[in-house]
Amino acid sequence: MIPEHCKDVSVRDVTFPLTRERIEKEAKGKEAYTRTKYIILRNAADHAIIAVEKGEGADLFRPIGKVSVLALPENTVHVRDETMDVLNRSQMAKLSLKHSGKTVVVSGMFNHVSFVKDEIPTALRVMDVIPPAPSKLSVLVDKAIDAELIGFPIVTEMENIDLNELALTVRTPGIVFPCRASGLNSERIVHYLDETPQIDVESTLIGCDLSRRIFRSRYGTPIESVDMCPRELAPKDGLPRIVKCCKIKEGFVLDGATAVVPWGATVREVADAVNALARKNGA
Repeated sequence: MIPEHCKDVSVRDVTFPLTRERIEKEAKGKEAYTRTKYIILRNAADHAIIAVEKGEGADLFRPIGKVSVLALPENTVHVRDETMDVLNRSQMAKLSLKHSGKTVVVSGMFNHVSFVKDEIPTALRVMDVIPPAPSKLSVLVDKAIDAELIGFPIVTEMENIDLNELALTVRTPGIVFPCRASGLNSERIVHYLDETPQIDVESTLIGCDLSRRIFRSRYGTPIESVDMCPRELAPKDGLPRIVKCCKIKEGFVLDGATAVVPWGATVREVADAVNALARKNGA
């Protein structure tokens, strides 16, 4: 449960005990603003939440006709976090997970107030290469969530493919990476394919199918390789996942439970891919 907008939520400070009987008694005969659907009642540190239905009419304030008590103090916690956007379902869902079974009243940025209870997010696995860290794809997903471009509550789980760990599997004197990246290191002789270096020692390429084709085109011979393509390495476990692949030029494709975006994906492409994947999974 989460209100569509914090404009639907009113906050009232009261002095009476926040019991079900007292709340229902005190609400009778009161009025509520035309847009108000929920009222957070606050008595010092105690909070309770009611849903209200109002009488018909065009007045800005109308009599409360029906009251439903949604949460009482013993099942409610209050969180004050000025970085929290109470309109962001993913942020609110993530907070709800930390307080399972409780209704969470949130005082967030701009002094906006709302609440959330048992908002179940979709766990999205973000699989990408590092370094650099954090991975580019994880940053793009976070940006899409923060910009509210994703219409479903999402929590992310990082699945990093560490190129330095892949490099430890290499046994040749030399190693070839597709390009330079801050944080890459190896005790072996290192070359970067995009710099078309002169390679005069036996080497292993850490790359993908495109890197292998580029190498053959540039040097005229195949090369031993270790695959680093997230799409190829992604588990076929049916879990929602997003990866990058250089074979995708623009937009995205859905491959089973995996959304695949270009290697140079934009925030919008990532958001569109996640939304399509969530819809496919019935979110």
